[in-house]
Amino acid sequence: MSVPAAGRMKRGGSAGSTGRQLAAARAALTAWLARPLTSLHLVLATFGLLTLFGLVMVLSASSVQSFTQDGSSYAVFTSQLVSCLAGLLMFWVALRLPVRWLRATSFAFLLGCVALLVLVLTPLGVESQGAQSWLRLGPASLQPAEPAKLALAMWGAQVLVAKRALLGQWRHLLVPLVPVAVLIFALVMLQPDMGTTMILAIVLLALLWFAGAPAELFGAIVVAAVAGAVTMAAVAGYRSARIESFLNPTADPQGVAFQARQALYSLAEGGWWGVGLGQGSAKWDYLPNAHNDFIFAIVGEELGFLGCLVVLLLFATVAYTGMRIAARNTDPWIKLVAATITAWLVGQAAINIGYVVGLLPVTGLQLPMISSGGTSLALTMFSFGLLANFARHEPQAVTALRSDLAPRGGGPAGGGRLVRLLRLRPPEPYQPSRRPAGVRRPPPPAARPRARRPSPASMRGGAGR
Repeated sequence: MSVPAAGRMKRGGSAGSTGRQLAAARAALTAWLARPLTSLHLVLATFGLLTLFGLVMVLSASSVQSFTQDGSSYAVFTSQLVSCLAGLLMFWVALRLPVRWLRATSFAFLLGCVALLVLVLTPLGVESQGAQSWLRLGPASLQPAEPAKLALAMWGAQVLVAKRALLGQWRHLLVPLVPVAVLIFALVMLQPDMGTTMILAIVLLALLWFAGAPAELFGAIVVAAVAGAVTMAAVAGYRSARIESFLNPTADPQGVAFQARQALYSLAEGGWWGVGLGQGSAKWDYLPNAHNDFIFAIVGEELGFLGCLVVLLLFATVAYTGMRIAARNTDPWIKLVAATITAWLVGQAAINIGYVVGLLPVTGLQLPMISSGGTSLALTMFSFGLLANFARHEPQAVTALRSDLAPRGGGPAGGGRLVRLLRLRPPEPYQPSRRPAGVRRPPPPAARPRARRPSPASMRGGAGR
């Protein structure tokens, strides 16, 4: 046999072995994705990775500013760590809450958020960076617009599910959801907070989209949104300045466009592999809000393209897992809330990353789970807890967790250890209502008159005649 022929056989055998390995890996991945608790494991893994990654990056990005303002490099990180511990408790609580209780209290949750949004506009509110968005509660502070996102998602889903048989009529589709959402938008814009208003609009659009609203409705909403954005930009000079700096970054490089340009310089400095964790120079007062709105630029500078890719993959996993949970559940309220929360988290991350890399105008939104911010972090962790709770309510997961094998940690379910560790109760299976709310019970069919049996006396009388 000639050497070239032997080489071809060797290369062919190597290619065949690689193909078999890829096929085996694909089969293993398919089998793992088909397991009943895969969605729950994905939520927990993504949540844990984002939490650790966010804490590390906040420590790195805030060390210089913390030392300059407070004399300690750990001041901002300590505050973020306390918020993270509170968020972990909220995650555990959200994981244990019954779905029926969540649905029943969604309206009260919304009313509480609206009341807080009104209070923040009174002298009780605290102004920070040009917006009166905070309520001071002793040593702690609260940003009411953050829980309002979740409250709108939960209550809006409850309204749409209760009226799902009537959603073909525009009056039932839009009322009372849209008027209440517009009220919340107005309260947030009075602070003013354009970025949070955009996320609330994403929540509303996601609710309508996943509820099956017609396409022409979204066309009208887009036209109204563009007109509203133009009006608000014309009213507030700083918003129009941001749009102008986005369209022409060289017009005012030391003014409005300074922050966006410095973010691009940081990303360019990082290159493929970054300058090293903690070794970035942008946080030395070159990039304002390095640990908050523009933390993705610090990720790019210190960890390079690889670190940015990890962040993108984590949020892509969030998008896949959230939509998987929504698709695999049978409870229509869970389906709608899970899809809406996913659209909110991924949409906010996309907007933040978009303006850091120069694809969108600067809006001041935080990167979920990674930027510093106590209220945002705690509420995002609570939302992840809800997603994990919804993952437990997938029909296959309910069967696995309620089986006799799961509490002992055996069998294919593999959820026994997790149940004991988190002290979780077995989830309740979904039981659909016999008739949707808003649909009247059909009247009973008209009773037929019974044929009267002749009495013995009449029969005897007839016979005698």
